[in-house]
Amino acid sequence: MQDKAPGAGINSETLLFLTDEQIRRGIEAMYFSYRAFTSDPDQILSEIDYGRAHHRALYFINREPGLTVTALLDVLQVTKQSLNRVLRSLIEDGLVESRVGRRDRRERLLHLTEKGTALERRLSEPQRSRMRNAYRTAGPQAVAGFRQVMEAMMDRDTLRQYRALKPEDEA
Repeated sequence: MQDKAPGAGINSETLLFLTDEQIRRGIEAMYFSYRAFTSDPDQILSEIDYGRAHHRALYFINREPGLTVTALLDVLQVTKQSLNRVLRSLIEDGLVESRVGRRDRRERLLHLTEKGTALERRLSEPQRSRMRNAYRTAGPQAVAGFRQVMEAMMDRDTLRQYRALKPEDEA
């Protein structure tokens, strides 16, 4: 018996008539995959008394060195008070530097220190590895389909933010 790729044999017409059970299974798959996706970093974060907000901040500061506090607030969609708590601990622990903007001295530009870069890499590498393995297993069509599904679930502003991120090789 031949193994079929995930989604093989499903045509687009079938997808228009998904049952509640199929939708429920998709929700459950998303829940359990997210739980697995965050499990490795969560373990590391708990050892250093940080939470997921710390990881997300490190990730996006690493992704775009010089990111402003305002832009990070926009990406993370957390309160200013919550972000200030996270940034305060990251700065005090020597993981993030807040520099004064060159054009606007009121701006605070965020950069990871060497120590911050090392922690971000330690937190994110297991996630990259999971994504890499899942993509290889699923194949190129599934990868494109996955991205389409994820983008279709985003509201307009979120999709705009996502699409504004530069690919790694351009960053």
